[in-house]
Amino acid sequence: MQKPTEAKSSAFYQQQYRQRLREQGLIKKEVWILPEHTTELLDIEKKLRMPSITKNIDSKYNHKPQENDDMKKQLVWSVPELYQELANSELFKHNSASVELIDGVDCLHIVMHEYGDLPLFMSVSNQQIIVEALLWPVDIVKDQAQFNQEILYSRKLFPLSTIAIEKGGDGSINYIMYGALSASSLLSSIIYELEMLSDNVIKATEAYQDFLSIS
Repeated sequence: MQKPTEAKSSAFYQQQYRQRLREQGLIKKEVWILPEHTTELLDIEKKLRMPSITKNIDSKYNHKPQENDDMKKQLVWSVPELYQELANSELFKHNSASVELIDGVDCLHIVMHEYGDLPLFMSVSNQQIIVEALLWPVDIVKDQAQFNQEILYSRKLFPLSTIAIEKGGDGSINYIMYGALSASSLLSSIIYELEMLSDNVIKATEAYQDFLSIS
């Protein structure tokens, strides 16, 4: 997908994300869990970021599909339809994220403000919705063969997301993280994918920082 602005590595957005959390008065705690519990931990973490008075109220992050979901399943989403529905969703109306339709390219540019203004790009192709984020250029990886092996070993740490290498329109070669879901998915599932991918990008930067040459 074509990137409309100069790309920054995920390390930049990790720094922005951490700063935003510190400004909210949050502290970091390390935990050790089995990989299969990663998704459950993510849900718990988000609830614990809420003030105690609101913990028992449905969180705005509760985007998992419900039986009476307001958004009915589409035959196949188009990019313009996704743009309209996302812009009217709670996540975007509360300014936790913003979205724009890129002119001339069948793609959405999404900025996840609560994740350090992390940019995501969404497209619809071959009955799939693809959401991707830039991680970092391959040339800042110290040992690419060892790093690629580590990615394969730790793939279960990032549910619903995959790491790949992609050549950009400017000829650069970068690691990206992406998620894919059906082009007929519920809007709630699509928003959940956006938040899950954003969280995984931040966690991947933390997990693999020793492999990177970052000043």
